[in-house]
Amino acid sequence: MCVIAVKTLKEYAKEFHQAEQALYSWHDEAVAADWNNAAELKAQYKNASIINSKRVVFNIHGNSYRLIVDIEYRLKIVFVVWFGTHKQYDNIGVKTISYVKTN
Repeated sequence: MCVIAVKTLKEYAKEFHQAEQALYSWHDEAVAADWNNAAELKAQYKNASIINSKRVVFNIHGNSYRLIVDIEYRLKIVFVVWFGTHKQYDNIGVKTISYVKTN
């Protein structure tokens, strides 16, 4: 898979130091993956939450953090949408939150 917004992941890693290694591990696994649909993704990440046909939430660093992505399975592209603590995640609309550009 091609992960879009690697720069955004790096910015999140700087902001959330505890999650840095877990984020980079997720990135490496996502790049090596070849998901054709949500079922294949769930086979690899049983704790991932499938929100709709494109949106997925991953638990990062022992479920202390959440990563929201949009996936275009046909094009093999993963778009990083949002990352934050579990507490922050509880205060957003997972279905409606959109990509926020970092500096």
